[in-house]
Amino acid sequence: MAHLLGAENLHVALPDRVLLDAVTLGIEEGDRIGVVGRNGDGKSTLLRLLARQQEADGGRVTVRGGVRVGVLDQQDDATAGVTVRTRVLGDAAEHEWASDPRIRDVMSGLLGDIDLESDLADLSGGQVRRVHLAELLVGDDDVLLLDEPTNHLDVEGIAWLAEHLKRRWSARAGGLVVITHDRWFLDEVCTRMWEVHDAVVDPFEGGYAAYVLQRVERDRQAAAIESKRQNLMRKELAWLRRGAPARTSKPKFRIDAANELIAGEPPVRDTVSLTQLATSRLGRDVIDIEDVTAGYGAGPSATVVLEDVTLHIGPADRIGVLGPNGAGKSTLLALVTGDLAPLSGRVRRGKTVTVQQVSQRLEGLAEHLEERVSDVVGRYRTTFQAGKDEVSPGQLLERLGFTAAHQKVAIKELSGGQKRRLDLLLTLLDEPNVLVLDEPTNDMDTDMLAAMEDLLDTWPGPLVVVSHDRYLLERVTEMQYAVLDGRVRHVPGGVDQYLALRAEGQAAGASRGSSPGTSAGAGSAAPAGTADSAGAGLAGRDLREAQKEISALERRIEKLGKQTDALHATMAGHDPGDYAGLQALTEQLTAVQDEIDQAEERWLELSEQVG
Repeated sequence: MAHLLGAENLHVALPDRVLLDAVTLGIEEGDRIGVVGRNGDGKSTLLRLLARQQEADGGRVTVRGGVRVGVLDQQDDATAGVTVRTRVLGDAAEHEWASDPRIRDVMSGLLGDIDLESDLADLSGGQVRRVHLAELLVGDDDVLLLDEPTNHLDVEGIAWLAEHLKRRWSARAGGLVVITHDRWFLDEVCTRMWEVHDAVVDPFEGGYAAYVLQRVERDRQAAAIESKRQNLMRKELAWLRRGAPARTSKPKFRIDAANELIAGEPPVRDTVSLTQLATSRLGRDVIDIEDVTAGYGAGPSATVVLEDVTLHIGPADRIGVLGPNGAGKSTLLALVTGDLAPLSGRVRRGKTVTVQQVSQRLEGLAEHLEERVSDVVGRYRTTFQAGKDEVSPGQLLERLGFTAAHQKVAIKELSGGQKRRLDLLLTLLDEPNVLVLDEPTNDMDTDMLAAMEDLLDTWPGPLVVVSHDRYLLERVTEMQYAVLDGRVRHVPGGVDQYLALRAEGQAAGASRGSSPGTSAGAGSAAPAGTADSAGAGLAGRDLREAQKEISALERRIEKLGKQTDALHATMAGHDPGDYAGLQALTEQLTAVQDEIDQAEERWLELSEQVG
């Protein structure tokens, strides 16, 4: 493969520490590189050096002659008086850019809901981000250096970007270096990883899952170093190996190594224990939203956002909420928290229910900005139950990446990611029994995301999460709901099913004659008839009963699976000469398998009905 860009002996020093020291690396044609590391360890600085936007204190960056380098940094410029069309397309006539399939793809994928004649100053932060990304992608660069391109993109936008980058060049052409905390995106797009830490850059083969495995192996061989991080990453690896099979297809080294590393690792969550604890704290009834219409205002002039919403939240339910921006996810959360009363229908709550929300605005920290972290945390209880363990607030702070020095700092001096982690911790210390998280991953690096997920694994009560981070949703929630076309529907197939519904909805919108430049939100509706065909006739009590039966069937299938394993083990150790005994065991195994088949058929039938 031909060399595109390289760096030799890069050295960058800050007043208090060395950020990068003797860093040598290169980008070859066909490289798709993801960059990970703790916040502040030098990821963005490395990208600026490679883009030659910043000079190193030592070393040099070289670019092969004729190679075009495109850069997306984290700073977006919304200059007043400049339209979207001018910023992205310059003075190109419409027939010129519309004849280029790559440019058409970028325009529809990123700017389909934005009027091209809009002034940049009138756009939201997320829209401005998409304009800058579109401006870069309509170009014809040989190397793309992207710093947090997934910020402000929803699940659908992130999936589009991943697919675009995979198709942008042939397998042995072009080069990509991307910094992102979105671990699904890293696994989907990248074939190599760079970890920036302790002034060095360590390379790894494969995507995020491969990086986790190799890093665990590295830490295992140096067991005396960072033992806490090692254990945390082993738990992360255990989930990767026990989760979706697609996650394990990219590593190019022995899968046996992963199995050996996690052989003694317990399950990510002790579901039975957590459910028992949640039930004891909450009782059977938590929150039931029944046939609710919700919106803002009153009377005939009320603005309706959601209609015919029925949602049952039971003890230990872990629910992820998906939907495009502006679809009504925040309205649904307001119904759950009790901040919004329904226009019609009713919301029933258990007598002991206490809901706390971790919002995007970090409202819980506003009154404590001048105080030290340790002083604020010290006002709460001296112990906290984390799963089966009882730990101090200080230990929880350490678990979330706060060193002893960080705990003595005023809250206003913390980074965005540290403030978000502290807000989560203070919410947990208030001891609610229903937890609502609204975009909790903003400003966090991959290590801190893993630490937060590890903490949420011990949460025993109902959990409702709104996030564009696909990895987080699949990691900490067990059922997903989509907010589409003013309605809330269960998506048993998770994110993949949601993306398919969105694609079908947009195709249906296009077939009805939608013109380019119209709102993508119009395509956010589920396809005509989707809700009726999937959940025909099920509403209110019928829908709740079907959902309860699905949960019961899932528990039953899991229990029968364990019986099957036990029978197989018994047969393996049985006397082969005892034909009568073997026959009896075989009959038991057949009966259990028949019961599993019946339960699975019923599960599929109900899943289609509540779809």
